[in-house]
Amino acid sequence: MEITKRKLGSQGLEVSAVGLGCMGMSQYYGPADEKESIATLHHGLEIGCNFYDTAESYGPFVNEELLGKAFKDRREQVIIATKFGCRFLGNTLIGWNSHPKHIKKAVEGCLRRLNTEYIDLLYQHRVDPGVPIEEVAGAVSELVKEGKVKYFGLSEAGIANIRKAHAVHPVTALQSEYSLWERNLEPDIIPVLRELGIGLVPYCPLGKGFLSGNVKRAEEYPKGDARRSDQRFKGKNYDTNKQAADVVFKIAAEKGAKPSQIALAWLLHKGDDIVPIPGTKHRAYLEDNMGAVSIRLDSGEMKLLDEAMKPGKIAGKRHSALAMTAIDRKV
Repeated sequence: MEITKRKLGSQGLEVSAVGLGCMGMSQYYGPADEKESIATLHHGLEIGCNFYDTAESYGPFVNEELLGKAFKDRREQVIIATKFGCRFLGNTLIGWNSHPKHIKKAVEGCLRRLNTEYIDLLYQHRVDPGVPIEEVAGAVSELVKEGKVKYFGLSEAGIANIRKAHAVHPVTALQSEYSLWERNLEPDIIPVLRELGIGLVPYCPLGKGFLSGNVKRAEEYPKGDARRSDQRFKGKNYDTNKQAADVVFKIAAEKGAKPSQIALAWLLHKGDDIVPIPGTKHRAYLEDNMGAVSIRLDSGEMKLLDEAMKPGKIAGKRHSALAMTAIDRKV
């Protein structure tokens, strides 16, 4: 398998061209399977994936513990990204808290659960409207000076806050949803990232599995799988989106590739400053995802993909109305 690394941002962080989103190992996509999850994490290292994404809120807490257990004796081989900024009531996420004192407390918890002395890439999970972003960046800058954090990132931040944070401490990466069927970053955010030398880490690069070829209608997913309530998987929206996604399946068939590989290859062809983190908890799917680095798309194929799934051709909102309130922009 071709192993390729990319520079993420302009501060020196280098990671595998495709990373692994670990959230689904602990929540969202049905029951957890610790044995298979750990096997998948280990297999990632064997096939060249060294970039692993988690957060204090995944589980909550247990996803970081899973990575801490899996990488106990392999810490130097991995780049771990996690996120702070949540406010919990017990194990329930009830809001956001990025006050500097809370950040330092949260990071201590992350370090303990991850069983490590440092975090490679630390994101603010969502912009906290109650705390100026300059104070957040300042707090992370202190953690960098203390050696507890190496690089600073933001998640789903808007242009103004990206610029303000970057002026205080360099932002290495922005994590936001970006894929063939979710293009909201293209008009404004991506140009600013490239102006400032900030990398992009797309989450849900396979549209929560819709672009993988194994898609089902919302009601066909088991209880506990959040896709049961996802607008893009329901009714007429599903039909519209399935028709738009047919071009992915067609190109995959022509190339003898998996649809997931075509969707990821499209992202990789959009710029060498982009590192997608498709999520899976199975070794076979991880191998498929990593195989995307060897897929070549010509200009005609890129245009077909761009046009088939451009904004306006995808039906349904990407998040619930409540979840969208935490996004630092309108889309």
